[in-house]
Amino acid sequence: MEAPQQGYVPDKKKSISEDDKRRQKIVPGSLMKAVIRSGPGQLTPTDGDQVIYHCTIRTLEGVVVESTRSEFGGKGTPVRAVLGKSKLILGLLEGIPSMCKGEVAMFKMKPEMHYGEDDCPVSVAESFPKDAELHFEIELIDFSKIKVISEDMGVLKQVIKEAQGWETPREPYEVKIWISVKTGDGISVSSHKQGEPFSFTFGKQEVPKGLEMGIGTMSIGEKAIIYVTSPYLSECPLVPTINGITEIHFEVELVHFIQVRDVLGDGRLIKRRIRDGRGDFPMDCPLQDSLLRVHYKGTLLNEEKTVFYDTKVNNDGQPLEFCSGEGLVPEGFEMSVRLMLPGEIALVSCPPDYAYDKFPRPGNVPEGAYVQWEIELLDFQMPKDWTGMNFREIMEEVEKIKGTGNRLFKEEKFELAKTKYEKVLREFNHVNPQDDDEGKEFSETRNLLHLNVAACFLKMGEYRKSIETCNKVLDANLVHVKAFYRRGMAYMAVGDFAEARDDFHKMMNIDKSSEPTAKAALLKLKKEEQEVHRKAHKQFKGLFDKKPGEIAEVTDDDRAEVVADENNTNDQPDEIGVTEEKIEQAPNPPRFSLLSQLWPVGRRVFTSLGLDRCTIL
Repeated sequence: MEAPQQGYVPDKKKSISEDDKRRQKIVPGSLMKAVIRSGPGQLTPTDGDQVIYHCTIRTLEGVVVESTRSEFGGKGTPVRAVLGKSKLILGLLEGIPSMCKGEVAMFKMKPEMHYGEDDCPVSVAESFPKDAELHFEIELIDFSKIKVISEDMGVLKQVIKEAQGWETPREPYEVKIWISVKTGDGISVSSHKQGEPFSFTFGKQEVPKGLEMGIGTMSIGEKAIIYVTSPYLSECPLVPTINGITEIHFEVELVHFIQVRDVLGDGRLIKRRIRDGRGDFPMDCPLQDSLLRVHYKGTLLNEEKTVFYDTKVNNDGQPLEFCSGEGLVPEGFEMSVRLMLPGEIALVSCPPDYAYDKFPRPGNVPEGAYVQWEIELLDFQMPKDWTGMNFREIMEEVEKIKGTGNRLFKEEKFELAKTKYEKVLREFNHVNPQDDDEGKEFSETRNLLHLNVAACFLKMGEYRKSIETCNKVLDANLVHVKAFYRRGMAYMAVGDFAEARDDFHKMMNIDKSSEPTAKAALLKLKKEEQEVHRKAHKQFKGLFDKKPGEIAEVTDDDRAEVVADENNTNDQPDEIGVTEEKIEQAPNPPRFSLLSQLWPVGRRVFTSLGLDRCTIL
């Protein structure tokens, strides 16, 4: 019996590079090599390596045509190129990878192997004998792995010593380096290798752009040579002048940097790391719901730099303990601590809206005060892992977290409250009740959490998300009265009055005891609908009273009347009570603007006005 034939899967062909296409044009005898001096090793450069070499070009009679060496009229600066990246003549593209470090070789090239090649990527002076067979004497001074920083090869980095970590500096970090600066031909420009390291602020243009680009790829302890060409150079204390300089070599060792974070991205909440912590950023930073222990000193950013609180003085030397994600400290304080490592000390400058203007203010902190906290994160405990806990232990944890969410809801911290409820719902994906009683409790608790999330969405004005969350409850329980109520309120908020009315009627059909709540909601719904119709009638008043062919205009008086009606809209909280788990008051969503209220009821409004058969041009 024959084995079934497997379908043929063609090999994936690697794309051929432009250099490989050029190599295919090489014919025997067009490139000859003679070794003048062997190198001490056997390793040869490969694609991605930087090669440094001197080149002297002669005619077959020995006349020097061009050279990098000063004794033959050159500048004395060797050529630097990156194999596979830099543009090279075909003869060197093929010949240099055959050389060892320190080797001197003579390459005899026919015109098609040097500048006489069709579409040669390297330009040359008109006087150059492109059609002649020539000798290229090459000394391969060195080669090494290189990191290409800029695609145009204007900034390259050669690593001399590997780093101790992985974090790299960026704007607006404060950086300290040992550095020596030389031109491409080896002339020293400046040096900072003794005394105090050279310091600068990343992103402030205090050093040449190319040097900053290279340092931005380094970590603490790394030592490297950064090669920077003239387009990426600028005058600064390290490079007093750039006149006549085509390339600078910066030998840099990254000593230290102070992590400076623009937490909000607008320059108002700034965190500066004063002392490094333990571990790696950000993997070892506190998670949501961690128990944190910190010492801090709070200072007003006034002329006197008044200290308003110090845990080491005002708290009998005891640290502050709080759980993250519970709104127990000012928002700017918690956001900054969440970016810290254990043992780290940071200096945080905070604007009033993230300090004490939205948080209980100490008596000695005036309203609108900018503050500075010096914070030391002593340690933190991760949130409890539910793995291995039995059902009753899990539900006890749920009650604690849900209770915190309810407190945050009452404090109108709806985003934080929603986060608490959603955390439990995520964990519920890994909870498996063992019997019917546990299953019933689990299902009821999950539905209640979804309804609390829906309430948060309502308060936050995200009505469609509230509807989607209520649908999750109704998918699990088709006769859930509270889910119909909450979804009806969300439908009313977006102007879907028919859907809202339907949900409130379903409440009464399912549970007669819900009639007072449902009827109150229907009364509110009727008022909302009448208000929208009234405003719609005013908005289009007189629009269709003209004769055929005439266009009605809305007068300034009409506009003013509509605006006045909108400004006088009663926006009091909804008084319809909901008794679920301490969230006792159903949210009264803010009203939409007039046009947003017209849809999706707009078609029904036009029909009631007798305008559904008209066309507005």
